[in-house]
Amino acid sequence: MSIFLSVRPWISGACLYCVAIAATATDYHINVLATGLDKPWSIAELPAQQGFLVTEKSGQLLKLSPDGEMTAISGSPEVYFKSQGGLLDVITDPAFADNQRIYLSYAAGDGDSNRTTVASARLVDQQLKDFSIILEVNPSKAKAAHYGGKLAFLPDDSLLVSVGEGFEYREQAQSLDSEMGKLLRILPDGTAPADNPFPDQAPRVYSYGHRNPQGLVVDPATGTIWMTEHGPKGGDELNRIAAGNNYGWPAITYGVDYSGAIISPYTEAEGMEQPVMHWVPSIALSGLAIYRNNGFPNWDGSLLIGALKDQKLYRLAPTDSGFEQTEPFPDVTGRIRDVRVLSDGSIVALSDEGSVYQILPTN
Repeated sequence: MSIFLSVRPWISGACLYCVAIAATATDYHINVLATGLDKPWSIAELPAQQGFLVTEKSGQLLKLSPDGEMTAISGSPEVYFKSQGGLLDVITDPAFADNQRIYLSYAAGDGDSNRTTVASARLVDQQLKDFSIILEVNPSKAKAAHYGGKLAFLPDDSLLVSVGEGFEYREQAQSLDSEMGKLLRILPDGTAPADNPFPDQAPRVYSYGHRNPQGLVVDPATGTIWMTEHGPKGGDELNRIAAGNNYGWPAITYGVDYSGAIISPYTEAEGMEQPVMHWVPSIALSGLAIYRNNGFPNWDGSLLIGALKDQKLYRLAPTDSGFEQTEPFPDVTGRIRDVRVLSDGSIVALSDEGSVYQILPTN
């Protein structure tokens, strides 16, 4: 199966085409930290080599020790576990070492009324305390699909939350009266920052026109927000996010419906942003991380992307005009759901099939 990659410069310019470039396998080796997890969705590093937090889609939050021991954390929220719904992302507060606070995203509700939800709690020993729901996406929906649910902190400690358009509600991605198909920005207590771009009509909305954002990362070196989202049949996207921008779905798209029907005849429109990169056919983009560490100095500024359909982990190497996709990491296999860069410069990735991989520098 051939893959067409369109790479657009970070600043306006002509569309360029690229081919895969080879990763240097001798630069790293791969360890398997754990196996047998039940549909893990997200992994977050704990400080001081305490290990990791891992979410399982069915609703369990786990602590994974550096030596591979798994411990259940009590106090997790009740989740709507169906189809794409369940327990989703977990991240730690920027001041976790002082406040022990974590944030979880998950599907809540039932088959008649469910929604992407975000909560915070303190991790004390092996349990969650002071649990508080800080965001419930409005409106609710019936379909158990396209939750988004990725979380990331900006340098000002405000919290970004990606939200899908619910699959059957695609037009809501273009409506500022709905929070579906959006990237939201809130404060850690759930309130909306006063400087969001639509303070009166949509106080929590940061950007809009998104389909199902599955990867989200903030570059610690530049503050740039990168987000990946699923296209339909074709049209997966890597977007550089700016406040107030419209990213086009479903008015413009490089994909077609799963039946082959045309969603939109347009790939571009005035006032709508173009992706930095798009994939036809889809590879089903998932987790996203950016490499800013000395462990692999030649990878500085690279993006790491998981692919559910391709069942691979790729590195997008920065170029003068955008990115080039490398060959996948060998031995990191399965539906790669999440990827994170650790403080020691190594990389962790997890698969739907239940494995946790660690990629370490050879030297």
